Amino acid sequence: MINLGIIALISGLVAQAAKVVIELVLHRQFRPSLFFDNGGMPSSHTATVTTLTLAIGKVEGYGSSLFSLVLIFSLFVIFEATGLRQEIGKQAELLNDLMDRALAGRKVPGHRLRELMGHTWGEVAGGVVVGVGMYLWLGGAAV
Repeated sequence: MINLGIIALISGLVAQAAKVVIELVLHRQFRPSLFFDNGGMPSSHTATVTTLTLAIGKVEGYGSSLFSLVLIFSLFVIFEATGLRQEIGKQAELLNDLMDRALAGRKVPGHRLRELMGHTWGEVAGGVVVGVGMYLWLGGAAV
């Protein structure tokens, strides 16, 4: 039997790698640094917790207390990916815009705030698709 945590981690890593591939296909830019970035399509957070939730459900039973716990944890992670973290990204974008406007023409020490912090619902849906796919591919038969 494959370790459920390993299956979930592989799912998250596949989602991170998919960001690089999607950028290459859609924008014709090879940006391997996207593998290490937060945010973007698909959500690796969502992929990881989706795979973990499905695997725990299969092993422990979908009516078990452990499945219920993991399901609630996963929904919280997904909510945070689209809620708080998305808002932090919006704030960073606004602050960067204000800084650019206020300091136009002058050199500014420092760096721009990080804007890609959260996920859109579409990106989360992409994470669910990766999570379910990885569960079916790696975990479904082996768990």
